[in-house]
Amino acid sequence: MDLSRAKPRFAVLPIAAAGALALVGSAFAHANVSPPVVVSKKGQFFTLDVPTEKENAATTKVELTPPSGFSIDSFAPSAGWKREAQTTGTGENTVIQKVTWTGGNVPTEEDAVFQFLASTNAAKTYSFKVRQTYSDGTVVDWAGPESSDTPAPTVEAKSSLGGGGSNTLGIVAVALAVIALVAAVAGLVGRSGRRTLA
Repeated sequence: MDLSRAKPRFAVLPIAAAGALALVGSAFAHANVSPPVVVSKKGQFFTLDVPTEKENAATTKVELTPPSGFSIDSFAPSAGWKREAQTTGTGENTVIQKVTWTGGNVPTEEDAVFQFLASTNAAKTYSFKVRQTYSDGTVVDWAGPESSDTPAPTVEAKSSLGGGGSNTLGIVAVALAVIALVAAVAGLVGRSGRRTLA
């Protein structure tokens, strides 16, 4: 599925904001799904980014298992990657249970980035499972608690954001983008001290 097939009902957040927020994952060296806060029951543009932290190895495979109630509608093409989705149901009732990207080759200190349109069915926190495979066979499961070295990416869905109007959402998106850019720049400046896998 590609973005060109996305339904008109989706209110896509500005791509600049999503891209900037994706950099936060790089700054904190964790697998990340952004934006971190969304409006429930509304289509959003999401970015998954997975950092290659291991020295002398590349990220060659990424698996994403979305939580129950998080519905992926379509994907943006990812150059250099082959995508396979495990689904149940058909047509409008299709539910994506797992997505696997293979064939890529993302070197140390770069991020594997994937984008998709999706929506949440309730106001709550959604936790994702991400499995990263390196070219040397090392596997990292980003599925732990927030305090761990490999925390699971999370997204918080709210019933509204400051009233929920389209103008308000636009302002929130821009504000988040600015914050993300500042955090990303700070992370890049201090990148020399980032944790690497043995």
